[in-house]
Amino acid sequence: MTLFPANAPILNTAQMRAAEQAAFASGVTQDALMEHAGLAVAREVRRLVLGRPVLVLAGPYNNGGDAFVCARLLRSWGVDVGVAAMPGRTSGAVEWVRAKWPGAVSSLADAAVRPVIVDGLFGIGLSRPLATDIAQELERLTRGAYVIAIDVPSGVDADAAQAFAGAGRADVTVALGALKPAHVTGPQVVRMGHVLLADLGIALPAAPRTVARPVMTAPDRDAHKYRRGLVAVLAGAMPGAARLAARAALSAGAGYVVLAGDDTDCGGPDALVRRPAGDLDTLLADERLAAVLVGPGLGRDDRAAQWIDAALACDAPLVIDGDAISLLGTAGVDRIATRDAPTFLTPHSGEFDCMFGQGTGNKIDRTAQAALQARATIVHKGPDTVIASPDGTVAVSPDAPSWLSTAGTGDVLAGILAARLRPAGEAAAAQAVWLHGRAARLAGPAFVADALIGHLGQAVAECR
Repeated sequence: MTLFPANAPILNTAQMRAAEQAAFASGVTQDALMEHAGLAVAREVRRLVLGRPVLVLAGPYNNGGDAFVCARLLRSWGVDVGVAAMPGRTSGAVEWVRAKWPGAVSSLADAAVRPVIVDGLFGIGLSRPLATDIAQELERLTRGAYVIAIDVPSGVDADAAQAFAGAGRADVTVALGALKPAHVTGPQVVRMGHVLLADLGIALPAAPRTVARPVMTAPDRDAHKYRRGLVAVLAGAMPGAARLAARAALSAGAGYVVLAGDDTDCGGPDALVRRPAGDLDTLLADERLAAVLVGPGLGRDDRAAQWIDAALACDAPLVIDGDAISLLGTAGVDRIATRDAPTFLTPHSGEFDCMFGQGTGNKIDRTAQAALQARATIVHKGPDTVIASPDGTVAVSPDAPSWLSTAGTGDVLAGILAARLRPAGEAAAAQAVWLHGRAARLAGPAFVADALIGHLGQAVAECR
């Protein structure tokens, strides 16, 4: 399982390069920055090496310079360390730090396998696959070894825009300065291992961040059910999904939850209020509404379309999930963008593509652009959930438990989100995603979606 630091900045290659250039313009030298990066990596290697011999792989560019610094420091600390480097000309700071390495340097082909490998061949600037001979040597040297990658495993596109064949893998990746998109999203996340973040001591621009455990307060002493939030959940062709969402809303902090529609009387706690489909107009006109949720199990028939129309026309904050997203499709983007009240979308990847198209680029960029287009907050679900708001704020939850890949868990997430809108506003999406993931971990392996709901109270308690 890949693990990630919380509330960590995420910068793409161009943004990271710009931050480094700004540091140089302020008086930081490239030599000093390389020494700082190499020291950060060396400290982690020393902590993890457990007395085993180390082989540092160094490339010809800045990543290789960091690798030479790391090797030199490990040697000075008494670690048994060797260096294997790629052929090629070096210059500037890379040449300077390489010259300070006091030991021998072998070629990749001549290097003997060691139990610990530090991969410093290529970093974030790679824009094409590794050459075949380099990829083969990297695979040979890292096969069966404990691998620590500098910034990204060699051959990985740091921006997660494409997946290159022949890329390396790591047990631990030390991200320098900021996480990169490939650390948190895309198919090559599995190559990262445990991701650590090393502070380079340079200023960073505003950036997406990983989701951290939220801080949530208890209701005020004089709170009542309407102040805590009246949530309306619209049921359709498959009312079980709407019931899941409604029960989740109750357990995530809503004060009053109404399940509207036909065939809604089976299951669920007595505290869940049922209203017939004929009461929909009255319900949606209630000024006390904190949120309306439409989509879980809604179906795609004519009545489903009518209920979506009614939900879009109401003045309350709106959460749109599942069938409602698919039914709206690309034409729904402009309709959502014209709403005055806040709107939240919770699509999985297929539903996202149905509304916004497949597009190009990584999931972070695509979701951020979609949020601007729809003037809505989008919770783009998956193992790497991306939360993007129309104000440009982006957060990523990169480590959802894989046991969430079962029917109904998305309905539970939508219900949690609807419940958190009254107390948290725009922060509700990140709160909901964190609570959802934490409840899954508390539920253990092989749970059904219903089981998540029983763990929401404990998850909330951990946020106080």
